Amino acid sequence: MNRFIIVVLALFNVAHAQELTLWYNKPAERWEESLPLGNGLLGMMPNGKVLDENIVLNEISMWSGSAEDPNNYEAYKSVGQIQQLLFEGKNDEAEKLVNQNFVCSGAGSGYGRGAKVPYGCYQNFGFLNFHHFIEGDVTNYHRELDLKTATAKTLVTANGISFTREYFTSFHDNVGVIRLTASKQQSISFTLGFYREENVSDYKIDNDCITIQGRLPNGKDGYGLKFASQIRVVSKGGERKNHDNQLIVRNADEVLIFISSSTDYYGHDPLAYVQQKIKANSNGKYGTLYKRHQKKYSEVFNRVQLHLADQKSKSNVPTDERIAAFYENANQDNGMAALYYQFGRYLSIASTAPEHENALSPNLQGLWAHQINTPWNGDYHLNINAQMNHWGVEVSNLSEYHIPFIKLIKRLSKEGTKTAKAYYNAPGWVSYMMTNVWGYTAPGEQASWGASTSSGWLCNHLWEHYLFTEDESYLKDIYPVLKGAAEFYQATLVKDPETGWLVTSPSVSPENAFKLPNGKVTAVVMGPTIDNQIVRELYEALIKANQILGLNDSFIDTIKHDLKSLPPAVVVSSSGRVMEWLKDYPEVEPRHRHVSHLYGLYPANFISPISTPEWADAAKKTLDVRGDEGTGWSRAWKILFWARLHDGDHALEILRQLLRPAFDTNGKAGAGTYPNLFCAHPPFQIDGNFGGSAGIGEMLVQSHDGYIHLLPALPSAWKDGSVKGLKARGNITVDITWKNGVVTDYNISGKKGKQVELLVNGRRENRVI
Repeated sequence: MNRFIIVVLALFNVAHAQELTLWYNKPAERWEESLPLGNGLLGMMPNGKVLDENIVLNEISMWSGSAEDPNNYEAYKSVGQIQQLLFEGKNDEAEKLVNQNFVCSGAGSGYGRGAKVPYGCYQNFGFLNFHHFIEGDVTNYHRELDLKTATAKTLVTANGISFTREYFTSFHDNVGVIRLTASKQQSISFTLGFYREENVSDYKIDNDCITIQGRLPNGKDGYGLKFASQIRVVSKGGERKNHDNQLIVRNADEVLIFISSSTDYYGHDPLAYVQQKIKANSNGKYGTLYKRHQKKYSEVFNRVQLHLADQKSKSNVPTDERIAAFYENANQDNGMAALYYQFGRYLSIASTAPEHENALSPNLQGLWAHQINTPWNGDYHLNINAQMNHWGVEVSNLSEYHIPFIKLIKRLSKEGTKTAKAYYNAPGWVSYMMTNVWGYTAPGEQASWGASTSSGWLCNHLWEHYLFTEDESYLKDIYPVLKGAAEFYQATLVKDPETGWLVTSPSVSPENAFKLPNGKVTAVVMGPTIDNQIVRELYEALIKANQILGLNDSFIDTIKHDLKSLPPAVVVSSSGRVMEWLKDYPEVEPRHRHVSHLYGLYPANFISPISTPEWADAAKKTLDVRGDEGTGWSRAWKILFWARLHDGDHALEILRQLLRPAFDTNGKAGAGTYPNLFCAHPPFQIDGNFGGSAGIGEMLVQSHDGYIHLLPALPSAWKDGSVKGLKARGNITVDITWKNGVVTDYNISGKKGKQVELLVNGRRENRVI
């Protein structure tokens, strides 16, 4: 009987593991089909080709460019004139003046040529190229990415010999590891070389090692970050030799390949660093290296377990086919939704390393890039994208993965004091819609997309991290950052002559435009709704922080007074929708990808079906007009909107659209999801993955409305299931089990004695932990 139970449990564990595996029955033909591995510092993406295999290598600090001061210190002299034009309704003339005087100095972001200007861009590290000597017809091809172990595999059978390739980026040792084995001895033969398109100054092969050094351009004198990599091949049996910049292995029984890459962004000599890493790890046993990697990774990944019951598991279907089937009918594969959710968590864990002092947060590419000039410089867009990268970390029990982004915000708060002086001669700090690893805070080159401030939105992350952790020492540390952002807004808000409200000026509703009565199209305004919501949210957070810390800060009285003059968080138009601007301007693009005026629905908490039902109705009407489609990340945001509106079926419908296969029959990419589950803007942007995963978490638990709401937006298709390890505000861990859409059991844990209010199956409950 005991043996029977053990066998059943083993079979259950295998089935569950399959649910957390991406797998394919053919090699990747495009980069967007290869499988992402990462430990927050190093990235590898093997394409699994049988003969000519390519592995894309990445390192998160691989940035060109350098520190600069792009602020226009004459800009503040024109702000009064710009504001007067806006008072007079001459927005088009105001926009011309903004473009002349109120943008960055120098080249700015230099989109498409980031490597040639100081702004820089995130870059691919290089390519590890194999030619495997395998003869005969291939059968039983299989490649996979196991999210439970952060390990990829490629399995190939030819001439009766089974070849196995295993790949991981060690979370414990910060080296990439590849193991090649075969079912028959003396069967492993290949050539191996490294390639990078530019900026490699030194390439050496010494016995069993390839060593690479180079230097990226800084956009000034050429002397930017130094980078280095070392690749060591350790073989059992067979012979090894070097020829024409390649390592050649013939007739080996087993081969281990170790990869280390780094830059001097971290303050160390990258060559010495990679040599030390290779020396310390390449003589170790594979089993030991793997166990250390897997232990450290699984301690984090296994915090959350999600099971959505299916009538029939689709885990035996290749992932590319499964994506297509989910798009056709999302109700037939609940396991795909669970896989997508956990893939988002995996990407968070894999694309930043919070335990490292100088860790970088995931950029537009996460850490995975196959180009020198990455799309939009692979930077940090701060008018939703970098924020979306972190929306899921708190609820998904990855709170420490917020820390690198919080450190970036703290750095921007220092650089942003110069920007506040340059553009408004104001106290405090401000940042605009984009930044890089060098601390860029100035506006962009064009008002239509570059004139929206981001500092208030960034403070949402500082505050949310406190709400989830309730760490008062952390709150004390970031209080000056919150206050500095508020000081800037308090000093620069102007009184709208028509309403008397205090509003931002000049600004834009991110990347959207409207039509003036004179027929001209413009973007520059006073007080777009998103700004009004952000300033209100920031002031309220600062007031609460002051109270929690008992600081008796006199500045609080000032913003309490000004709060009375801010516009309402929501103004409903005559059409019943949330207004995007102070005036109900005709929309140029009613289905615009940004839905910035619903910031108050998510990530803020002003709009709620329970506490503000009229505003929730207006939000629904706004979304109906905006439509369900959009770019990849836009669809992800809409999942979160509908989850906050407690409409799980609509949220699932948007998830279905988010997983629309990105490539059509002609190979052209549109919005949706690539075969490797990467989100297609297009091109690839990782924010959609993070936003989509966050949306699933928000469908299962919400805690922003003053209580913990269990299953607030459960789709009817997810009628049975369980989740363990989600987080609610108040540093509370939540486990839920449900049947036929009804919570049958739940558990909350946190600080002993803490009183908690919940909403369970439509009823309010009070619990003491």
